Amino acid sequence: MSSEFRGTVAEYQALYIEKNAHLDQFLEQVTPYEFYREIFPEGSFERKGHYEDGRPNGIAVSLPGKGGSVNGIALEIEGDGKAKRYIITDDLEKLDELIDTDFTIMAPISYYGRKRSGKMARFLYALAFDLDGVGMPQLRDVLHQMNKDILPKASFVVNSGTGLHLYYILSEPVPMYPQNQHYLKELKYSLTRQIWNRFTSSIKQPQMQGLMQGFRVVGSWSKLGKGYPVVAYRFGGRVELDDLLDYIPASNGERQKLQGILRKTTMPLAEAKAKYPDWYERRVVKGERRGRWTVKRDLYDWWLRRIRDEIRVGHRYHGVMTLAIYAKKCGIEEDELRQDAYSLLLPYDEMSVEEVNRFTREDIEAALSMFNEDYVTFPRDDIARLSGMTMPVNKRNWRKQKEHLRRARAVQDIDYPNHEWAGRPSAQNQVWEWRQRHPGGRKADCHRDTGLDPKTIRKWWDCPPTPLRFEDDYMADGGSGPG
Repeated sequence: MSSEFRGTVAEYQALYIEKNAHLDQFLEQVTPYEFYREIFPEGSFERKGHYEDGRPNGIAVSLPGKGGSVNGIALEIEGDGKAKRYIITDDLEKLDELIDTDFTIMAPISYYGRKRSGKMARFLYALAFDLDGVGMPQLRDVLHQMNKDILPKASFVVNSGTGLHLYYILSEPVPMYPQNQHYLKELKYSLTRQIWNRFTSSIKQPQMQGLMQGFRVVGSWSKLGKGYPVVAYRFGGRVELDDLLDYIPASNGERQKLQGILRKTTMPLAEAKAKYPDWYERRVVKGERRGRWTVKRDLYDWWLRRIRDEIRVGHRYHGVMTLAIYAKKCGIEEDELRQDAYSLLLPYDEMSVEEVNRFTREDIEAALSMFNEDYVTFPRDDIARLSGMTMPVNKRNWRKQKEHLRRARAVQDIDYPNHEWAGRPSAQNQVWEWRQRHPGGRKADCHRDTGLDPKTIRKWWDCPPTPLRFEDDYMADGGSGPG
């Protein structure tokens, strides 16, 4: 396998031209309008000015100057440093404003309103994958593996500048119900591990991305600047979700896991109402949000220390993004979060090994958009995948050990007032308890009453009891984490 290509901007620009020339030989280049019309067929969005349609729309955002990633929409940084959102209606007219912009991203998802959160997402039209570390050998191998049915054939292959974007347009858009989002997210992670292999990328570790990750708009600038736009090529047709499962090996258990999630995902609402009436009443009838509690700030401080010391290139944006999630989860004020996030700007930028992959203020701002109540239940395993770091299980819920043990003992005393939790007493305690009940008793009498071995009785005859401490049980179980 070739090592990762690390060149100058001029070398990357030359590679971009070579990639386009190769793709032009075998595939059909399409216009931005053709690309997005294929993803979002006519009737997908609300007609411009016709609010009575009651349909969702596309959302785009633009951050001139540098590419990072923003979950789910297209953005543009203006003079005040804020992202500008574009609402894409059914005529796709706004695309004309997005062409030839610095950094504009959009996800293949429709939303209600202007908020790009999972809660406001309506339909997913395509699964999109970002593949980095793609030189000419890797580009040829991506096409080869898809042509030979080793990988699923993408509907579109997009030259994003320094890498590729692969779009798999779904035969039918999928409603973005929470349970569907869970299934689709796991499917995307599993497929990423297949698509990102030693032949398709010079980067060893796959970079996991969320389901609602936004990608540079076709026709807008790539990282390489003006004159090097994001270009789309038609390759395969629409895909069925079930067919994508066939490309995930059954041997490692991932396919079975996805099939299990899918069975839960496809449970009819009427069946869910019968099986889980309390949940149905709270979440469907009353429309209540999932409950949560505020975690102590130890978790936030621990994660900040880790992303300062352990983060790697390819995961810097997600490091700040997950810090924002933990800040909201732990009740950290936004001002403190912003100060901590910007303290990472210089060390993160110094990690850059190439001019086209600098870490900028725009990356920080994009990542801070996750400081949002909608993401406080973001799963720990997803944070591990996105950040590229392991996540130890903390059995104390990020409390100090002293506080955790005090709380545990209190619960024990309530649940087991007679110390039933202790189970069968040890031999030492049996001997002691027998002697307390029989002050003048003999060892032979103790043997007769308890059935203990005479040698055991002699060993513990003059020893006081050793109480079972919750700490022993807890530490034997391997408590871990900060504090």
